[in-house]
Amino acid sequence: MILASENLFFKYDGKAQFSYPDFKLKEKETLLVLGKSGVGKTTLLHLLAGFIKPNQGSIELLSESFSNLNNRKRDDKRGKSIGIIFQKPHLINALSSHDNVVIAAKASSSLVDKAYIDSLFSELNISEQQYKYPNTLSVGEQQRVNIARALANKPKLLLADEPTSALDDENCDTVINLLLKAAEINKSALVIVTHDNRLKAKIKNHIEL
Repeated sequence: MILASENLFFKYDGKAQFSYPDFKLKEKETLLVLGKSGVGKTTLLHLLAGFIKPNQGSIELLSESFSNLNNRKRDDKRGKSIGIIFQKPHLINALSSHDNVVIAAKASSSLVDKAYIDSLFSELNISEQQYKYPNTLSVGEQQRVNIARALANKPKLLLADEPTSALDDENCDTVINLLLKAAEINKSALVIVTHDNRLKAKIKNHIEL
């Protein structure tokens, strides 16, 4: 089992509080989490990534407790096992797009698979942007670099927050097909949180918050 959540509940200091349905994902399985803004989609992703801890419930990653680990151990496991596609890319403008991806690969391994990284840029249709700086790219191009960075460490769990929101239909299909292909090749579980209803046609396993 790659990922399992049970009785998840999180409450912010203010009034906002969220509870989530239980789910389990094995290798090569994908879950689409749909919902409008404000229903807790990004909070769920942050819980699964270990950025925050649930007030109640538990999360298991690779058949081991994840939510109960201390901060250092959670950070270490995240770096080695999880790839995250943030809604906003947060790329380092002082580095080329290529180097932004290489840094992510080095975070989990001393060996960098250069051919694999080149293939990510190619399959995302951004080979020409590989050595350009992020602040010279369009929003859609930055998002695809963001996706390449998340895939760089060949994660066992891939979490994506609105990965297609800035993309047209053609590039939406390209990105989703790449994420599904990466999950298949790397034997990963994939969780996508989004309000983009176009993805229902690609991913049958979904929940709505």
